[in-house]
Amino acid sequence: MSELLKKIDARTKLAGTNKLEILLFSLGIDQRTGRKETFGINVFKVREVMRTPEITSAPEMPSSVEGMVSLRGTLVPVIDLAKYAGVISEKRPEIMIVTEYNGHTQGFLVEAVDTILRLDWSAMRVPPDMITNRMGGLVTAITELDKGTLVMMMDVEKVLAETAMSEDNDSHHFANIEPVQHDCMVYFADDSAVARRQIERTLKAMGVRFSFAPNGMQAWEDLQKIATQAELANNKVKDSVQLILTDVEMPAMDGYMLTRMVKTDPRFAGIPVLMHSSLSGNSNQKLGESVGVDAYVSKFEPQKLSMKIREMLKL
Repeated sequence: MSELLKKIDARTKLAGTNKLEILLFSLGIDQRTGRKETFGINVFKVREVMRTPEITSAPEMPSSVEGMVSLRGTLVPVIDLAKYAGVISEKRPEIMIVTEYNGHTQGFLVEAVDTILRLDWSAMRVPPDMITNRMGGLVTAITELDKGTLVMMMDVEKVLAETAMSEDNDSHHFANIEPVQHDCMVYFADDSAVARRQIERTLKAMGVRFSFAPNGMQAWEDLQKIATQAELANNKVKDSVQLILTDVEMPAMDGYMLTRMVKTDPRFAGIPVLMHSSLSGNSNQKLGESVGVDAYVSKFEPQKLSMKIREMLKL
């Protein structure tokens, strides 16, 4: 087996093990604080890393969007992450991380990339309020490396949502969602505040009741409580929750592990699991299927999400 196939096989086996691989990068020394922060992005979202190419400016772009580059004949928007994150650095970003997720390709300008680390999602923690407030909600999880370096997982879905679309002007995405005629309950888990708002708006437009958690671990704890309450009332869990909707990337416990826990617990028999992720490649869908996911839908497409929920609830 070639080295490439070995790497692919190794990554495939990460599904359901609560592990992930992240690419570490920095945005330079912030002149205001004198600090050089370390960020991370899921390797599954990285297509390639290159020296910053020539960028063509484009009109009427958000301030953090530098312009466009042509990659193999395709125009790709380029986002300066330092500008977006409010980091003031003297050095111009020399590296571009080409990312692909949620059906979009974009380049992220960074000062430097470091290495790829394999971690356990249980080592990723929900960021404290101090970091959340300082970074404007841009960080979804943090972890500390052996040498005391703090790594912050950047909410790249938030970056995409705020540079490629406007949440204030996207009402048309929800306009034609029809309400359901039956009482239904959906439980969902997602660590991105932007994604949670999208899901909430979709479910409210459908008239579907919901409850949620910001990570897989809390979701599993909540679902276990629901199962215990159902057992005490001599009811089936599926009478309380008709669908579980989960993201893939979440601190403490990822969506693959959450799905495996649900699917191996007989109390949740008959409850479908819908994976809702920005990891839109076929390989990631296959990973979900390997742990028992019933269906898959990509993020930021409310119409498709509502249609898939209807289909799975048989409404």
